[in-house]
Amino acid sequence: MAVEFLSDQQAAQYAAFNGAPSRAELERYFFLDDSDLEKVQAKRRAHNRLGFAVQLTSVRYLGRFMPDPRQVLAEVAEYLAEQLGIADASCLKEYGGRDGTARTHAGEIQEAGGWRDFAEVRDELSEWLDARAWTTGDGPKSLFDAAGGWLRERRVLLPGASRLARLVGTVREAANNRLWDTLYGLLLTVEPGARVSELDRLRQGPVRISRPQMKWALQRAQEITAFGMGEVDVSAIPPRRLAELSRYGIDGKASLLRRHGDSRRLATLLATAVYLTSRAVDDALDLLEMLVATKLLARAERETMKEKLKTLPRVEPGLGKAGHRVSDRVRHHVRAGRHRHRRDHPARGGDAGGDVGAYRAGGAAARASGGDRRAVRADPSARRGRGMADPVGHPVRRHAAVSEAAGGSPLCSGTRP
Repeated sequence: MAVEFLSDQQAAQYAAFNGAPSRAELERYFFLDDSDLEKVQAKRRAHNRLGFAVQLTSVRYLGRFMPDPRQVLAEVAEYLAEQLGIADASCLKEYGGRDGTARTHAGEIQEAGGWRDFAEVRDELSEWLDARAWTTGDGPKSLFDAAGGWLRERRVLLPGASRLARLVGTVREAANNRLWDTLYGLLLTVEPGARVSELDRLRQGPVRISRPQMKWALQRAQEITAFGMGEVDVSAIPPRRLAELSRYGIDGKASLLRRHGDSRRLATLLATAVYLTSRAVDDALDLLEMLVATKLLARAERETMKEKLKTLPRVEPGLGKAGHRVSDRVRHHVRAGRHRHRRDHPARGGDAGGDVGAYRAGGAAARASGGDRRAVRADPSARRGRGMADPVGHPVRRHAAVSEAAGGSPLCSGTRP
C-alpha cells in the first residue's frame, strides 16, 4: 500500500539499501576508525563483533537501525569482516540468536553516538517543514526527502515512512491553508480605516491625467506583477471561460467572493490576477501616452505661441495708428470723388463747361510743376487756402492751394495729398 503521496516502491526504498554501496560510500560510512575498533573488540565472539560493526556503520548510512542486521548486503559484511580480521563473514547469521542482543547493542551505539529519537525533535522538524513549505511551495515528495536529510544531519533516528509522510502532509496542508487565508484576507478583507478592500484598490485603474496618477499606475503595475501570476500557464483553459471568471472577479463585490468555496474562490482570484497583470501595464501605458500628448506636447505648443506673441505688442500700436490714417484718407477720397461726380455730371446740375477744362489744365500744370510744396509753405495765402470754398460751396483743401500756386485752377486737382 502506498503511504499517501509515496508509491509502494518509494516506501520500500525508504531508509534501506538500494543496491550495493559504491566504493566511495563504503569508505565513507563503513570504515572503522580506532574508536570504532575499540568498541567492536570489546565483544567476545566473532559474530557479535561483526553484528555490532554492522549496526554501528549501517545507522550512519541508513539513518536508523536495521530491523534485522543479518539482512545486510554481502558486500558490506565482507568489507567489515576484512577490517576486523574475520575470515568467514557468514558467521553473521549467528548474530542475534539470543533474544535482546541486537537491541542491546543498538542502545549502546545510540547512546555512545549521540543519536536521538524522532519524538524528541518532532516539533522542531514541524517548524522547519512549515517554514520551508511556506517560503518555497515545494511538493510533498521534495519535503519528504528534505526532512530525511535534516534528520540525518542532526543525528536523529529516522521514523517509519508512514509516520514521516503523515507529518509532511499535515504540515504542508496547514501551510497551504494559511497561504490561502492570508491571500483572501489581503485581497478581500477591508482593513480598519480603509474604505475598500485590497482587491477593489488593485482593480481600479487611473481616473485622471496627472503625474501623481502616473506614479500610482506604475506602482500598481509593479505590485500586481509581483504576484507572479503572469508566469502561470493558463493555455489549457478556454479563453472565454477564463474571461468570464476574471470579469466576475473585476466586477463582483469582495463580500460575494468570500462566500464561495475555496476552489471557486481561488480560481476566481487566479483569473482576476492573471487579467490584472496585463491590464495594469496597459493602463500605465495609456496614461503615459495621454500625459505626453496633453501635458508635454500641449505645454510646448503653448510656450512656443507665447514666445511668438511676445513680439506682436511692439507692432500693434503703430499698426493701429497707420490703419486709422489709411481709413481717414480712404473715406476722404470717397467723399471727394462723390462730390466731384455730382459737380461734374450734367444730370446732377454740375457745370461741365470750362470748369472741367480748367480743372484738367490745373491738374496738368500741377503735375508738370511737381507740386512745389515749398512754394506753398512760403505763401501764407496758400496755407490759408484750406478755408476757401469752391464755386459750388465745397471746402477746398491744401491740394487746391497747391494747384493755384502752380498756376492751375482753384478747383480740386485730384492729386494725392
